[in-house]
Amino acid sequence: MGTTTHSAAGLGRVVRPGDPDWNAARATFNVLIDQRPEAIAFPADEREVAAVIAYAHGRGLRVAPQATGHNPGPLGSLEGTLILHTSALTGVSINAAARRMRVGAATKWEAVTPRLSELGLAALHGSSPDVGIVGYSLGGGIGWLARRHGMQANAVTAVELVTAEGHLVRADAAHEPDLFWALRGGGGNFGVVTAIEFEVHPVRELYAGTMFFPVERASEVLQAWTGLLPGLPEEITSWASVMHFPPLPEVPEPVRGRSFVTVMAAFLGTEADGREMLRPLRAMGPEMDSFATQPPIALAELAMDPPDPLPYRTTTALLDDLPPAAIEELTRIAGPGSALTLLQLRHMGGALARREPGAGARATLPGRIALFGLGIVPHPGAEEPVAAELTQVAAAVAPHHVGDYPNFVEEPADASAFFDPATWARLREVKALYDPHDLFRGNHHIPPAEHA
Repeated sequence: MGTTTHSAAGLGRVVRPGDPDWNAARATFNVLIDQRPEAIAFPADEREVAAVIAYAHGRGLRVAPQATGHNPGPLGSLEGTLILHTSALTGVSINAAARRMRVGAATKWEAVTPRLSELGLAALHGSSPDVGIVGYSLGGGIGWLARRHGMQANAVTAVELVTAEGHLVRADAAHEPDLFWALRGGGGNFGVVTAIEFEVHPVRELYAGTMFFPVERASEVLQAWTGLLPGLPEEITSWASVMHFPPLPEVPEPVRGRSFVTVMAAFLGTEADGREMLRPLRAMGPEMDSFATQPPIALAELAMDPPDPLPYRTTTALLDDLPPAAIEELTRIAGPGSALTLLQLRHMGGALARREPGAGARATLPGRIALFGLGIVPHPGAEEPVAAELTQVAAAVAPHHVGDYPNFVEEPADASAFFDPATWARLREVKALYDPHDLFRGNHHIPPAEHA
């Protein structure tokens, strides 16, 4: 059945293998992922979303919702699956007085953060402005204000989605409360989200920036950074990274083709207090130091994440500790001459470790530090050394592994390991209630509970 017939059936644009735009339609942010679904539908509104769901169900196809193409790896094979691409479902509405906003399913953080900053507000976005808000929120969402305000999933106040039966429902604390709970951490397993609403926070300015040190000092700097963590208040969130910048024209000249160990931070407080907290690091003499009092929009690009799709492999872990010996091993692997592009450590704890009343399925995250390693694979010959070093990184921190953050897990995994047994059982019950035939495939699959 061709695209024209599909449109006549009220499905909107549908792209199939062999169509001229097939390769563009199935592209993802990680260009190593070779998505090969049965078809890709691009519904224009909620009514077309429902029509696509009915079409897939009638033909024995499963449905994988997708918006920006970030982290599709966990889906694995897409045989027998139709991707429902929500890229046409846009729109941003900000209620500054209520500190609430509503966005369509395809909205990226880059469409939101500048407008909020001008209003003296900040959302709980992550490191990249290119990431879609809905997928980030459904999986958890940890960013620059996380130690003070927790995960983005628990800032969500309402979710609009189309169910397996084709109904458009609004899930919030008063309506479909079990579904509302499951969506905040359970990913795209329960329906096709068309819009979400969430809280934002009053932030007119904050003390934020990056210190750059030569990569040869990585062990020394990371030892000093981890030594500071126990004494830091939750108003400050800091990340330390070993970064190897490629020699490309789009990379800023001061870092182009060079390697550094960096310490980044965002502090919801005064510059004087922020400077005092970071004084031991500054006393080590960074080569560059961009810390200053800035509006919250400064956080959007602070991590210097690449804006364009890349071929890459990753590893990740939540850690209860990072002792000196582990730091020595990590810097040996990721230091000068490494095949990796990034080894990042994020300070956790604070609000991320507190279960607040009314929280969703992803209420907290374990661990004191989140590790994320990434290696760019520009050609097939680079795959083996990148994979080998990522494996070494995982082995170096294995004794301190206490869990994983699903949004960072970019390959197929047993999703039950991401939750405690009671939460996992409840998620499966909600799945059985709203999608008993397992029509929907979230990035990390939650199967429906089985009832005798």
